[in-house]
Amino acid sequence: MATAQYELYRRSSLGVALTDTLDELITESHMDPQLAMKVLQQFDLSIGEALHSRVRAKAVIKGHLREYRFCDDVWTFVVDRPTFRLEGGGTIEADRIKFVACTARAPVPPTLSVSN
Repeated sequence: MATAQYELYRRSSLGVALTDTLDELITESHMDPQLAMKVLQQFDLSIGEALHSRVRAKAVIKGHLREYRFCDDVWTFVVDRPTFRLEGGGTIEADRIKFVACTARAPVPPTLSVSN
């Protein structure tokens, strides 16, 4: 059964590092591809839960909204020259940033299938 979690964080630096490591383990025959998929599914669940329960920082973002779209419960915003004013007083600037926001879903516990 597929999980109901989004796979967005697999493209983060942490997700890419995990995927590269799993690929290397599979290539060297140290891990089965099925186990690697379970690890990635657990990563999807764990990163979403960690961000939800542990991150409390806030920021104000200003910039030029270049484009936005809403499709399949996913918002995408592209902002040119954003300025982030952080809660602690710091400021971060960038040339362009892309936000992807999804509807939160409750975690679906893994299920075991038994065949006769």
